[in-house]
Amino acid sequence: MVKFSLRSSDKNKKGGLSASGRARYNRATGSNLRPPVKTRPDTLTEYRRKGSFLVRMGSNKGKLFDSIGRKTRLKLSLEAWGYKGRSKQEAIALGRRYLRIYQNKKKWKNVCVAIEKNQRC
Repeated sequence: MVKFSLRSSDKNKKGGLSASGRARYNRATGSNLRPPVKTRPDTLTEYRRKGSFLVRMGSNKGKLFDSIGRKTRLKLSLEAWGYKGRSKQEAIALGRRYLRIYQNKKKWKNVCVAIEKNQRC
C-alpha cells in the first residue's frame, strides 16, 4: 500500500478533490479517479458511479453539519456530486434508486443486443 497524504491545495474548498488532487492521487496509487457526476446521470457509467458514491458517502459516520451549523467535508463532498438534500438517508435512497436504474437499463441493453443478434434470451 502506498503512503499518500493530501495537501490543502489538493482539496477543493467546495468539497471533494481538485483536479490537481485527483491527478496527484492517480500518479501515487495508479488509480483512475475521475471528476464527480454533478448533474442527473445520462449514461450507464454515470448512473453506477453516482449511485455508488451516494450510497457509500451517505453510509459514512459523521454529521452533515457541525455544532455551529457549518457544512462538514462530508456534506461538501455530497454537494460536489450534485446532492442538495439535508439528510444522509435521502442520499442513500437516491443512490439506491440510481443503482436500480443502472441495473434495469443494463438488463434491457443486454436484451436488445440479444434480440439484434437473433439470440434466445
